[in-house]
Amino acid sequence: MGSNEKFELRGVNHVALVSSDMARTVRFYRDVLGMPLVKTLDLPGGMGQHFFFDIGNNDCLAFFWFPHAAAAQPGVSNPAALPGVGDIASAHASMNHLAFDVPLERFEEYRQKLIDAGVAVSPVLDHDDSPDQVARVFHEGVFVRSFYFFDPDGVMLEFASWCRDMGRPSDVTAKPVDASGEPVEV
Repeated sequence: MGSNEKFELRGVNHVALVSSDMARTVRFYRDVLGMPLVKTLDLPGGMGQHFFFDIGNNDCLAFFWFPHAAAAQPGVSNPAALPGVGDIASAHASMNHLAFDVPLERFEEYRQKLIDAGVAVSPVLDHDDSPDQVARVFHEGVFVRSFYFFDPDGVMLEFASWCRDMGRPSDVTAKPVDASGEPVEV
């Protein structure tokens, strides 16, 4: 992977999402996904709660619960479907999904654990550089292997395993498009 010459970024400190039911969120992330609950806060003035789960490497996944927060709007605030199942688009400034890095050698085991826990998961997607960007069978050109699932609030999560190092010249060839959809040089 590339290196940052401007800032010493060491990973993600935390990502903060919004829960509609903190108790259900704790049961899913702690009990189903096994993430230790490491900090809990009741926000001042009855504003809500803020909880942190350890996701490894000193990084956290945090959740707010606000008593008067608006409901999620699938297809706007979050994807309405899982990849390989339906439309994954979400609105600008939304978080489309959160991917957790898992060991490749335990990938299939982890998928089965979630299925056994009653979590609906997507098909396995072996991402490659083919026109469809998903291989029909696993091969040496697959750069990441993944599957997706939703948390109880509809947040799309991914378990992903890198299959090779990234950052080769052939990995960075697409030109970014501007708001009109036109490719531009940056």
